[in-house]
Amino acid sequence: MNIISKSGRLPEYKTKGASGFDIQAYLDEPVTLKPGERKLVPTGLFFEIPEGCEAQVRARSGLAIKHGIGLVNSIGTIDSDYRGEIKVPLINFGDEEFTIKDGERIAQVVLMPVIRAELHLSDELSDTDRGEGGFGHTGV
Repeated sequence: MNIISKSGRLPEYKTKGASGFDIQAYLDEPVTLKPGERKLVPTGLFFEIPEGCEAQVRARSGLAIKHGIGLVNSIGTIDSDYRGEIKVPLINFGDEEFTIKDGERIAQVVLMPVIRAELHLSDELSDTDRGEGGFGHTGV
C-alpha cells in the first residue's frame, strides 16, 4: 500500500501478529480533549488503498481502557478511492481531560477486503427460522 507521510513517519505494526498498524497524530501543538469532547485529529498520512479493500480505523485499546479515548463512529471506513489526509474523529468518554501530542499513536488501521453486493428491489424476502426477530429475541 502506498503512503504519503508529511512527518516522514511510516505507520507500523507493533508486533508480528498485529492485525492493525498504528497511526500517529500530526500536530503543530498538543490537542486537549475535555470529557465528552470530540475532535478531528490529523495524521499527516495519505493512503492509496488497493482496489477491492477498505481501511478500517479503530480505537487503540490502551487509550480506551486507560483514558476513555475512542472513535466517535466506533470504526471508521476509508474507501479505496479516497486520497485526502487521514484524520481520526476522537472522543473523550473519560472523566478527565486528555492531551494528545504530536507523534502519539492515536488509532490503528486494519486493511480489509470488500465484497460489493448486487442490489435488487424486491417485493418479498425468503423465510428463515429467525424471521423478524430482532434485538434480544433469543433472550439474555
